[in-house]
Amino acid sequence: MTPQRPSRVRGWRVRPRLPHSLRARLTTGLVALLALACVIVGLVTVLGLRSFLVSRLDQQIVASGGRFAVSLEHEGRPDADGRGDTRGQADGTLGARLLRGRIAQAAVVRGTSDVTVPLTADDARALAAVPADARPRTVRLASLGTYRVAAWSGDDGDVLLSGLPLHPVEETVERLAVVETVVFAIVLTAAGVITAAWTRFSLRSLERLAVTADEVTRLPLAAGQVAMPPPLPGTRPDTEVGRLTGAFNRMLGHVGDALDRRHVVEERLRTFAADAGHELRTPVATVRARAELALRHHGDTLPDEVRHALERIDAESRRMSLLVDELLLLARLDAGRSLRRDAVDLTRIVLDTVADATARHPRHLWELDLPEEPVHVTGDGDRLHQVLGNLLANAGGHTPPGTRVTVGLAADAERVTLTVTDDGPGIPAELLPGVFHRFTRGDSSRSRATGSTGLGLAIVDAVTRAHDGRATVTSRPGHTRFTLRLPARRDDDGTSGGEA
Repeated sequence: MTPQRPSRVRGWRVRPRLPHSLRARLTTGLVALLALACVIVGLVTVLGLRSFLVSRLDQQIVASGGRFAVSLEHEGRPDADGRGDTRGQADGTLGARLLRGRIAQAAVVRGTSDVTVPLTADDARALAAVPADARPRTVRLASLGTYRVAAWSGDDGDVLLSGLPLHPVEETVERLAVVETVVFAIVLTAAGVITAAWTRFSLRSLERLAVTADEVTRLPLAAGQVAMPPPLPGTRPDTEVGRLTGAFNRMLGHVGDALDRRHVVEERLRTFAADAGHELRTPVATVRARAELALRHHGDTLPDEVRHALERIDAESRRMSLLVDELLLLARLDAGRSLRRDAVDLTRIVLDTVADATARHPRHLWELDLPEEPVHVTGDGDRLHQVLGNLLANAGGHTPPGTRVTVGLAADAERVTLTVTDDGPGIPAELLPGVFHRFTRGDSSRSRATGSTGLGLAIVDAVTRAHDGRATVTSRPGHTRFTLRLPARRDDDGTSGGEA
């Protein structure tokens, strides 16, 4: 297997895609190494065979002693040692006689006779360039092909050449190359299939581990009690995969224990908040009622210090009542209690809450961006009114007078989007990630004049999630936007009822 070259598409350099999985990488790497080994073995065998066959050819040429060329010199008359016998030469044997550097005679053995060969000028020059040292050399002849040729000095001051064709050697080498290519292709294919199956079998524990890890990433670990996946089946602890599987199982156990303990603590906190809220509601209401009664009947006759103290008691009891109500609402939402599911005119809620905010913060600039038709959703109208009221109170209480606050509403077939945007100083960057967390305040003070309870935006997030929606915020100096996305209302026939 040879890697593809990077290609260029419209001026961009495109790199070849490599396998990503460990199984594919191992299989590809092993097959690539085996392919490299096959290429090396093939080259060595082909070159070795060619060298061996050429060496045998050279031995035949040297052993012949140029007898065929001698027969050309003496025109078939046998010498004293019998070298004039030209028969018995291999088919294709070349004989040539050079006189004063020019080809005087040239013939090739064909069967039982020799045939004169008309050599081209280039062929004649190539043969004349062979030194008379009886050492075979390769010569390419246009009229005959590639030959191994050796030259000897003749008795009459001429040069005698004798040679054998190389094409039988080349055919044998090519046949071996084809056979090796077919065999190596079969071997590589079988090796790839077997390697893929073996690596799949060997890495099955890693596959199970990856699947389980992917399942864990999909679990809502940040909320509620979570059922962790069962431990992976054990493997040999003396292997890398076995140690990894054991460590992963222990990690799952630790995470599951931590989540169970967290769930128990959260349940206790929810129970405590609900119980504390119920227990505090009655005494707070009693204190508030007593303070109002004293101010109503004796406010004019009380000293200024006493009257001021009663007014502060009344204000703080109202604030305490609001805090208790908010704690109880969050406790109910945390417990998973469902809200009402009525048809709610969200446009009317926007108009009412903006009117209330305008009365509370008259020095702000309040703007509306509403569609022409009323927008309806399915949910709890009181809780949605509270959510929007909290957002507007947040915009009015944490921005200076003159700030422009825009309330926008939009709907499509899938969802309804409600936005509250202001051009105030923005939310500090360090508070932005936890702005919807409980008791997150821009000012550490708990008084109404400078701070808040820190539960308003937490209620916004909890109520929105209870309506299967999502609350988000983006902020920078001069621009802060809270966005609520709620599912569009569906009629009984399944059609969208986002707008009536």
